[in-house]
Amino acid sequence: MQLILTDFKLSSSIWWIILLILSCKETSSTEKKLDGLALGTTYSIKYTSQIPERQVQKGIDSLLYLLNKSLSTYLPNSDISKINRGDTLLIVDNHFRKVFKKATALWKATSGYFDPTVGSLVNAYGFGPGQSLSIVNRYQLDSLLLLTGWEKIRLLPNGTIEKQHPDIYVDFNALAKGYVVDIIGRYLSELGHSNYMVEIGGEILAYGKSPKTNQPWKIAIDDPLQGSQRKFIQTLYLKNQALASSGNYRKFRIDPNTGERYVHSINPITGLCTASKILSTSVKAPDCMTADAWATALMVMPFKMGKQLIDNDPELEALWIVNENEKNKIISSEGF
Repeated sequence: MQLILTDFKLSSSIWWIILLILSCKETSSTEKKLDGLALGTTYSIKYTSQIPERQVQKGIDSLLYLLNKSLSTYLPNSDISKINRGDTLLIVDNHFRKVFKKATALWKATSGYFDPTVGSLVNAYGFGPGQSLSIVNRYQLDSLLLLTGWEKIRLLPNGTIEKQHPDIYVDFNALAKGYVVDIIGRYLSELGHSNYMVEIGGEILAYGKSPKTNQPWKIAIDDPLQGSQRKFIQTLYLKNQALASSGNYRKFRIDPNTGERYVHSINPITGLCTASKILSTSVKAPDCMTADAWATALMVMPFKMGKQLIDNDPELEALWIVNENEKNKIISSEGF
């Protein structure tokens, strides 16, 4: 099972950000901590419980196995991989249905800037599983855009997936990691835990209070532009909330022939992956799947559009790092 867990390498969008759980050094006698590898990155779970850690770990491992089997584009026999190869008879599980419905809601809310069918473009540019940088010409781009568009795929009432073209490639990497965080959090709640923090690759869900401080979980966002001395962009408290981030600060590749920089946040409307003024985004939301998806969408949509959408949604708050006139500027919504 460990091999399966580490093979699911969801695209990590925040290697340039470190989210620190700030607390005193003393460890509460009731606090438990689990660390490991999942989704191609690390996870850390803190909680209070009298339940043996081995029992909790076993449940988490089982959940990760099921979620990998359903949603991993890195596993050739996962449900999503079979669908991407053209399987029209496979009946998806409940996890797939929930992620599919959330993707549809985000696609509508962002006017198409969030689109999981961008997977064909991701692979073409070389940001997919085990691929190297590739240059996409105008002819190829036009062909790939024919395979892009969430309106070209449907979840049928019988649980099968219908695609307008068999080569349409679905990639849930922009929200699946957040969904996994939510599922683990729900599992801990069902076990009776009211105070816990689940973090996978920097995506965080925090409930209740930190047992070390008896205060809401305190999170510091590392400054990706810092020099030799560590600096924080902002410190905030999370209680019954999630935080997710996305960025292009380090997640890019340079064409050795032209020197052009290609970033991993691809605009599904234009099909282009080029540098933008938005270097990073962080989103607070009631659940981690929502935060994860919005952090991705805000990277590719125009800043003013994204800011207005966040300001108009009482459940969302966001922070951007924007480069203007060769200077980096931090902008956040009022509640962040």
